[in-house]
Amino acid sequence: MLKSGARHVVGVFNALAGRCARDSNMLHRSLHRTAAVRHGADIPADAPDVRVTFVDPDGTRHDVVAKAGMNLLQVAHRHDINMEGACEGSVACSTCHVYVSHEHFDLLDEATEEEDDMLDMAFGLKENSRLGCQVVLSPDLDGLVATLPKATRNFYVDGHKPQHH
Repeated sequence: MLKSGARHVVGVFNALAGRCARDSNMLHRSLHRTAAVRHGADIPADAPDVRVTFVDPDGTRHDVVAKAGMNLLQVAHRHDINMEGACEGSVACSTCHVYVSHEHFDLLDEATEEEDDMLDMAFGLKENSRLGCQVVLSPDLDGLVATLPKATRNFYVDGHKPQHH
């Protein structure tokens, strides 16, 4: 008999397989739209700096400087901010869920259907919720504040924290 965690992984796989069957172009579209930065490509050293503040659930602020082209999950990992990112930016979980400062939220590209689907599973969803892996920094986002929710839901492996690459 499968353990409950393994049963859940099988269930998630079956759900994704069913979704692929309904939309035969989903896999192609997802891979085609994924920016190179999400595959580990280096950001140019001369990319503009973007100031970001992460706010922990307890209110602790972490002011960091990132490069345009990085996403919030990459920035958090680079600066040892406690953002899980269980799926490593593949838009298959909601563990990098953040609340984006209202003055910057409207400057972001609209969330994709895949991101919206994952946000539907996020703990404490708000109108300014986004997945950190999908928030790609640009110079106009300088000063962005990303607040971490009090909890995240990891339907894959409870307690797993991926190692930085």
